[in-house]
Amino acid sequence: MANHLSLDELYRQAKTEGAKLVVYAGGDAPSQAGIYTAGFSKRFPDIDVQLTVDLSKYHDARIDQQHLRGDVRADVVHLQTLHDFPHWKAQGWLAPFKAPGFETLPADLRDPEGCYYPILAYGFSTVVDTAQIPEAQAPREATDYLRPELKDRIVLTYPHDDDAVLYIFEQIIRKHGWRWLEGMLRQNPQWVRGTQAPLEVIAAGKKAVTFTSFYYLRPEAGSTIRFLLPQEDFFQTWYQTAAILKAAKHPAAARLYISYLLSDEAQKAVPQWPSRLDIPPAPGWKHPLEYKNTSPIGFREFMNDRGRVERLKGIFEQWIGPVEGDNPTGVPITAFDR
Repeated sequence: MANHLSLDELYRQAKTEGAKLVVYAGGDAPSQAGIYTAGFSKRFPDIDVQLTVDLSKYHDARIDQQHLRGDVRADVVHLQTLHDFPHWKAQGWLAPFKAPGFETLPADLRDPEGCYYPILAYGFSTVVDTAQIPEAQAPREATDYLRPELKDRIVLTYPHDDDAVLYIFEQIIRKHGWRWLEGMLRQNPQWVRGTQAPLEVIAAGKKAVTFTSFYYLRPEAGSTIRFLLPQEDFFQTWYQTAAILKAAKHPAAARLYISYLLSDEAQKAVPQWPSRLDIPPAPGWKHPLEYKNTSPIGFREFMNDRGRVERLKGIFEQWIGPVEGDNPTGVPITAFDR
């Protein structure tokens, strides 16, 4: 379904259907909701946006369960679990919609019928507090993290708790072997749940560096934290993918929300990379598809191979130990089962 309505026209329609919008957003910290809602709510203040951030692997199960129960709560979903969208399309659960800008999205990462599409891109790479480690001395390549002076100064997300982090570890080990992981374990890293947690630990001065978190390509004013890329080794990027559910109770608000996220205004304000290829990224950066040492397409293939994913999770649990800690979002798994 192509959109021929302006944002203002969609806004008027959304207000006639109750001025409400329910969004399930993949993420691992409640504060991440503002990435999606801040600009939207400022532009469309009459829409009551109820956006819940939770791990994608919990949200996708909620979507499945709600469809099986015939009680769909969400209007829009955007997640890291890329394998879910072709499945949901095959089930007939997605509403096609081609917002303005749809044709400028990476062709290999958008559904040709408009059932799902990337709304922005994220990347995990070195995040370092330059007040603790000067940028020129910060580790960038995977082997840099094995330097003796970094022992006890690294914080990492459990790879067997987050598929995007798991893919980083798989790619590094394919190049450097399992001895690299043995060396990393000797560095005594702090293991945490969620990819925002390493950033918070670093910002608090408890650790100095990670490669399993993201940060702004344009650093916040006054911040000493920087996001750095390796020259040779792999770093992780993927396109967060969205869809409108066919059973959405607020379809006009859902179309308004997607149209806004793909607008020039919103795409230029993303924390890392825009999904539209006609919108340039931050100065000095390239679109993820232009880098030789990352692969959004490879990550999609990885996510679709659930046997590969599950085997790796088991292996890493044997090396590192079971995941410890509560869900970093604080959302109970059964929170929507009412």
